[in-house]
Amino acid sequence: MEFLLNGDEKGRTTILLAHGSGAPMDTPWMNLIAEGLADQGCRVARFEFSYMAARRTGGSKRPPAKADTYAPEFLSAIDALSCDGPLIIGGKSMGGRVASLIAQDLYDVGRINGLLCLGFPFHPPKKPDNRRGENLADITCPALICQGTRDPFGTQEDVETYALSDAVTLHWLEDGDHDLKPRKRMTGKTLEDHLADVALHTKLWENSGL
Repeated sequence: MEFLLNGDEKGRTTILLAHGSGAPMDTPWMNLIAEGLADQGCRVARFEFSYMAARRTGGSKRPPAKADTYAPEFLSAIDALSCDGPLIIGGKSMGGRVASLIAQDLYDVGRINGLLCLGFPFHPPKKPDNRRGENLADITCPALICQGTRDPFGTQEDVETYALSDAVTLHWLEDGDHDLKPRKRMTGKTLEDHLADVALHTKLWENSGL
């Protein structure tokens, strides 16, 4: 398994990130968040699920399977990653959702310290009653979810009606969409501003003891 590494220094907290459903691990978005987290003192590792890696070699471009299909692949990435410090797992959208499915068991046996989700897909767009992530109601693994207030996969109005564990911390990005991108005319901020905020907030969350 191949990893992209940022801030690859011994002893740092490692954040292992998976990509979203439709884009690979080295998009400008993924590069920005990895660089931002590394600038905050974290070691960031990125990997790709098999369907996305296959696309690089001319494989099928069919949509991914259900999220739980990729839980074994995330576990394999954890096993393959060399890590001599604390480990946090997570990812963008689907990548974070897959991580959330395995986080509790890994936390219970001391293999990870937390879960980081960047734009969690709480429901399909325009279908707020078709819930995903019900396991977040009972999770005891510390979890940070960074979410745009107008994310069509879970707006602030939607998510505030959901039952979430006290272990879950929500960090809202004003006017952010599913990529956490705000409309500059509405906020005066850019995507780069929001991703820098996410990186800083993640480091503060980590420093707080999760």
